[in-house]
Amino acid sequence: MSNKQYKFLVATDMDYTLLMPGTPVSAANREAVKAIQDAGGAFTLATGRTSFLTGIYSDDLNVTVPLITSNGASLFDPITRKDIFSADFPEEINRKLITLFLENNTDATGYSDEGILFAPNSSRREFVKNYNVGIPDRIKALTGEITNDTLKGKLPNINKYLIIKANDVILAELAKISELQVVMSAVDFYDVMLNGTSKGLALRELANKLNIPEGKVYALGDSDNDIPMLDAADHAVVMGGSKENILSHADYVTLDCQHDGFAKAVFDFILPSALG
Repeated sequence: MSNKQYKFLVATDMDYTLLMPGTPVSAANREAVKAIQDAGGAFTLATGRTSFLTGIYSDDLNVTVPLITSNGASLFDPITRKDIFSADFPEEINRKLITLFLENNTDATGYSDEGILFAPNSSRREFVKNYNVGIPDRIKALTGEITNDTLKGKLPNINKYLIIKANDVILAELAKISELQVVMSAVDFYDVMLNGTSKGLALRELANKLNIPEGKVYALGDSDNDIPMLDAADHAVVMGGSKENILSHADYVTLDCQHDGFAKAVFDFILPSALG
């Protein structure tokens, strides 16, 4: 990690904040990211996505500081493509989760330092396949499977499970495991992680690692899983059109993602504040 001294730090959620899912970062938002970097700021992504689904964007935006991935369960170095930190499930809990998901045919996907691991009913295969089309092998997402055979050997290290359209049975069983937290990251998307992990805690850890000056940490988001990050930042930006419970955490409300609200926030709020 670079020893460069940054003037401020900007961390942004990805989907519905920096970009619309499945689309590239807009020209206006790319210009805003460059403006942050040119002004001496550290820019990073803070996403619920696994580290293995960030390479296209970190390369495109020239991000060199660690990324906050897996909803804060990992800090990932985009240069070495290795985890700096990962809050992996203890083996006993991981075994319990895999068994639960397999027995209930759950749409589950595990995020591991070995890649993206699909349970038999995972609906994320196509998304990952499309992500990998036409990109260099260096940043392609590695993939694997979670099956009954997985339970017979050493379990993979996993720091987050993404559950899609979880039924009441699954949610009730997850609620019984006191070591876990379940957070919605989008409609019907549930992030399962260890208690004590969040984008907010990861943001403060990153700010400390980068020696960001006091009062100079900015965060942008739009969803429930962004709240800890918005609260941990010195200055919180919320996207227009977000739910009221998200808007209540804002120091500044910008336009929605489709109208380049990220760029507006950078030029109208973040840069004047950070450099003033």
